[in-house]
Order: sequence, then structure tokens, then C-alpha cells
Amino acid sequence: MSGQSITDRITAAQHSVTGSAISKTVCKATTHEIMGPKKKHLDYLIQCTNEMNVNIPQLADTLFERTANTSWVVVFKSLTTTHHLMVYGNERFIQYLASRNTLFNLSNFLDKSGLQGYDMSTFIRRYSRYLNEKAVSYRQVAFDFTKVKRGADGVMRTVNTEKLLKTIPIIQNQMDVLLDFNVNANELTNGVINAVFMLLFKDAIRLFAAYNEGIINLLEKYFDMKKVQCKEGLDIYKKFLTRMTRISEFLRVAEQVGIDRGDIPDLSQAPSSLLDALEQHLASLEGKKVKDSTAASRASTLSHAVSSLANTGISFTKVDEREKQAALEEEQTLLKTLKEQRLKELQKDPTAATTDSSPDSTMGGTMNSAPSIDLFSTRSSTNSTSKAANELLDLQPAFQQPLTLSTSNTWGGFTASPTPQQPQNPQGLNVDFESVFGNNTNANNLDYTVASSPNQGMTLNGQQAHKLVSSDLDSSLANLVGNLGIGNGTSKK
Repeated sequence: MSGQSITDRITAAQHSVTGSAISKTVCKATTHEIMGPKKKHLDYLIQCTNEMNVNIPQLADTLFERTANTSWVVVFKSLTTTHHLMVYGNERFIQYLASRNTLFNLSNFLDKSGLQGYDMSTFIRRYSRYLNEKAVSYRQVAFDFTKVKRGADGVMRTVNTEKLLKTIPIIQNQMDVLLDFNVNANELTNGVINAVFMLLFKDAIRLFAAYNEGIINLLEKYFDMKKVQCKEGLDIYKKFLTRMTRISEFLRVAEQVGIDRGDIPDLSQAPSSLLDALEQHLASLEGKKVKDSTAASRASTLSHAVSSLANTGISFTKVDEREKQAALEEEQTLLKTLKEQRLKELQKDPTAATTDSSPDSTMGGTMNSAPSIDLFSTRSSTNSTSKAANELLDLQPAFQQPLTLSTSNTWGGFTASPTPQQPQNPQGLNVDFESVFGNNTNANNLDYTVASSPNQGMTLNGQQAHKLVSSDLDSSLANLVGNLGIGNGTSKK
């Protein structure tokens, strides 16, 4: 089956409806199309692992759900996507996988849909075992061997003897499971397994580089170890020689499938005389009779062995630098392409620069531009100030509501005879506060004037205010209450 199936399209549409962009991208990265996951989908998922508001367990569970599919293509691509995120994604992703008790339970997976399904199911079972072992290794040492710092001051070169003897076997187990993938060049027949092999190839050379540095550290400390430690160290070194042979076969397959020779490191084996020197030293610690060997010959043998292994480490470093340079050139090419595309857009539409720079231009630049008004500027012209004030005063009658009053003397002392046909007085209610509180010596009466037009008004009927005493506030307030006549029930005549 080639291309996206109807099931893939329906599943993607369902995730679009629910609004889950991550689930939709996982679905698109693990379609039934017989090719590796697309780079744009992998890049999006890598970016998601770097976002703090993204739920990493949900992302991992979505990938686990895709491995429950019956199609070998979907399952293989789900494992590939998971491996890609473990290598290139944020460390939070592999930390979560390491915290789980179980990951991929695909030891019995078998796709019976065709002959290719039978063949690929074998590699799926092996590949899932490696991803499980990679997560277990991270759980045991709290770092990824493929990302660990290397060199003279690297982690594997500076660790002490006790921790070194516990760490190297963990690398050996992970290396064994990786090499158990055991694929030949004629079995790399489709884009899915080719993508898997590239990830395994990069893991293999980085993992073996850390393994190689651990062995260098072991040899430098071997002749100062105790008898039990020397026995463990000799066994580790013998296993290292076996794995060096297997990794050489793995790299030979990589060269056959077309990987650039510059991306494949050169492996330099230590001289066989080193193994004899290590065995003789252990035998001497156990009290057995051995050949007499001087310290100078032993040091010379060790120096040659360490130099050979160091050359292998340098070869791995060159491969890493070459890969980094290639990635940098790819980024620069992409940036250059984006710049050229942007320049073409600006040449077609010169206003695009100003349009894109403004948030208000997201509507496509169709809004009419109006002169901006500075709300905080001070007008220098008095004519403009008076004109604005006059315009505001002209608007006042439009905001006044008509006054409707009852003709009955409800409050005793107020009478009103409204005539709606007459225009309202724009001055509204006028109160003489100076007369009330005695500030105006010429005012003797308290007058309330409302709507002072000749034909319409509301006045106090015949009420005369007593003379207010400007020096006595209490007396003035008492007289005011008496004049209003509130509470009498009848109006004064």
C-alpha cells in the first residue's frame, strides 16, 4: 500500500475536529505510506518537546497507541518517531520514558498481511528491544551515552574505578541489543527500515565512542587495581574486542548502502600483546608463575594500546564535527532560501513590509487609513479650543431627556405644568449655593429655578425663604428645612 490510506485521513480529520495538533501530527508522521516519517512532522514534534506547556506523557502515550496498530508500517514508523525524539528532542522526553516501568511490548508482534509484513515484523521486535534498553540505560546512569561529553575531560575518562566497572557493562548491554538488529544491505528494501537504520547507525558510532573512552580509562587504571577489580577489568576488555569486531561488520553494511565514507569512523585495534600483559598481571596477583616482565615493557605496551584507542576516538570526533558542519550548512541554506523568498515578496508588493510590521494589518491592508489623533497634545490655537467647546455645547440638547412631572402635589409644595411642545432649557437646574450657606451677603432669599423658560417652569409656589443668618450655620439649615415644607402634607400659600 502506498500513500495515505482512508483510515489515516479519517484519523487526522478527527484530531483536527478535537483540536489536538500533537495527535494529528503523530498520526501524519505514522501513516500507512511506506516511507520514513516526514521531516516537517518530526521537527514539529521536536519543538513540542521543548515547549513547557506541552504534556510529554500525553505525547508519549499517543505514540504508544500507534504501536498497537496491526500494520507493520504504522508500528515501525511509530518506533522511528519515538527514537527520533529520544535523540533530538528535549531531554524531558527520554526522562519520562525512563521513568515508565514498561515501554514497548512488541516481542510477539507479527503482521500476517503479506510476505513483507513477516520480514519487517522481525526487525520491529528487535528494534523495540533496543528502544527499551536505551531507556533502561538512561534510568541506570541518568544520562544518555550517545550525548555524553567526550574527550580528555569527558565523563567516561574522568569517572573513578568503582563507578567505571559498573558503567561499562551498561554500555555493553545497550551495544549488544543494538547490534542484534543484524540487518544486511539486501534487506534494506524500503524507506521505513532505511530511516531506522540511519538512526541506529548514528547511535552505534556515538555509543561505541563512549565505550572506547571507558576502555581507555580502564586500561590506564588497570595496573593499579585490586585483584578482584583486575579480574572484572580483564573480562570487560575481552568483551570489548568481540564488540569491536561486530561494530566493524555493522559499519561495513553502512558503507554498502551508500553512507559517505567520511561519515564512517576508522577503528584501530589495540595490539594483541596488550591482552597478554593484562593476563600476566592478573596471574601475578593470584600468585601464579608468570614470565618476568619489566615495568618498562609493560608501560610501553600500555602506551601503544592507549594510543591506538585514542586514534579511534579522534576518528569519532571528526565524524561528529562533520555532522555538525553539515547541519550548520543546512540551516544556512534554509535561511538563505527564506531571505530570497522574502525579497521576492517585497518586490511584488512594496507595501508588504509596512503591512506585516503592524498588528492592525492582519486584515489584509484593506482598512482606510485616518489621521492619528494625539490625545495628549496641547492645542496652541485658542480658536480651535473654542470651536471644540462650542461643538460640545451644541450636542447638549440631544442628550437631555424630557422632564415629565405629575400635576398632583405629591411632595406638598411642588407644582408643575409641563408642556412637552416647548424646548428644554439647556442650563438645567440652577442652585445658588452661596445664598444657602451665607457666603453672599446680598442674597436674602433661596430660589430654586428649574427650566426657566417663560412658558414652562417649576417654582416654589409663593414660598419665601426666611432671612438667613450668615454667622449661624445651624439656624440657616433649620430655616431652609422649614421653608421647603417637607412633611407638612400641605403646601404653604
